[in-house]
Amino acid sequence: MLRRLIVTALAVPLILTAPAAAPGLPGCGERPASAAAAAATTTVWLAGDSTMANPAAACPVGWGAQFDALFTSDVVVNNLALGGRSIQTWLYEGGVTSTIGSNGECVLSSTTASARWQRVLDGMKAGDYLFIQFGINDGSTTCPRHVGTARYQQLMTMMAQTAKARGAYPVLLTPVAAITCSGSTAVKNRGFVTQTVAAGAATGSPVIDLQTLSVNHYNAVKLCPNNGDYTSGLVGQYFCSDHTHFETYGAQRIAGLVAGALRTQNIALAGHLL
Repeated sequence: MLRRLIVTALAVPLILTAPAAAPGLPGCGERPASAAAAAATTTVWLAGDSTMANPAAACPVGWGAQFDALFTSDVVVNNLALGGRSIQTWLYEGGVTSTIGSNGECVLSSTTASARWQRVLDGMKAGDYLFIQFGINDGSTTCPRHVGTARYQQLMTMMAQTAKARGAYPVLLTPVAAITCSGSTAVKNRGFVTQTVAAGAATGSPVIDLQTLSVNHYNAVKLCPNNGDYTSGLVGQYFCSDHTHFETYGAQRIAGLVAGALRTQNIALAGHLL
């Protein structure tokens, strides 16, 4: 009898240390399926101007609005591009004055992050991507949109460094080209290319030369010559009437160029393309 009591007493702790998991609850060390799915999602953050932005009307349509459809469901594109912004007004909306200082740059009354940049700062996690494309409005001669080349490079470098500090991956893009023809040839018409490349080199970030890619594409589909009528023909399918902004079809083609560059430049995000 004594032997039987001892055996029973020794067995009880073994039973208590391995209880069955409660129905419907995750076991020890497991996360709920919803949390695991959220952690597995890669967010692609887009910072840019109207050529990238989501549409507010039928035209213009930024290429960023067509980007999400090119990826598998584990990638979410968060397009925070906004029309009319330079890199500086996108970052510091309300803090850029209309006064040009002695250094040739717009005087800043504040460097408080804009609501858009703050969303990136609050939400960007390790493994995410930050795509940065400005350089169209930045060439303005008047403030608040004006940005000089040195400051442009400084701000793009800062954005890339901020992404990397959070374990995210910056991707820098030169500004997409408008359609400008020299006879039968489409030609480049944007600045800040050197500064974008330099910011990429300084931070070890890939640079997609979207200006060159877009001009080469315009020539491949023969958008030149044209008579300046941007409302008809193939040019009208690509562009709004201002030769700069895209119709949906044109935005889709530009988004495709960016996706193609992800593949040809072996950027890891390409593994999530459809």
